[in-house]
Amino acid sequence: MLQVSRKFEYGLHAVAYLATKGSGEAVTVKEMAGDIGFSQEFLAKAMQSLTRAGIASSVQGVKGGYMLALRPSEITVADIGLAIEGKPHLVRCVVNPESCEIYSSCRMRGYITELQSNIQGLLASTTVASLLQRTEH
Repeated sequence: MLQVSRKFEYGLHAVAYLATKGSGEAVTVKEMAGDIGFSQEFLAKAMQSLTRAGIASSVQGVKGGYMLALRPSEITVADIGLAIEGKPHLVRCVVNPESCEIYSSCRMRGYITELQSNIQGLLASTTVASLLQRTEH
């Protein structure tokens, strides 16, 4: 059925982890990976994507590492998904209608579009700050 990618999962956990560290504190991938329990190599790739998207920033030097470039209340789960995976889509026709041989006669197209919209709405309305509040209870 529906499943998020491992890279997205790593990115989501990394952003949440950095949000708990507070501003101004750079954290290495090694430290993050050890604390979260993820692969360093895979986490480093997710962090590169998050940095390119302006969600995280990279600090060079001895005390280097990563930190959030935005406040947790300014980062949505949709932002993280876009940074990691690109524009989300449930089925190929959402991105490229020509790739579907039954697009014009598809009876499920309206439902799939609505489902896609609902999922995207949930992701876009969930900030990292609100996500952390949910997990603290």
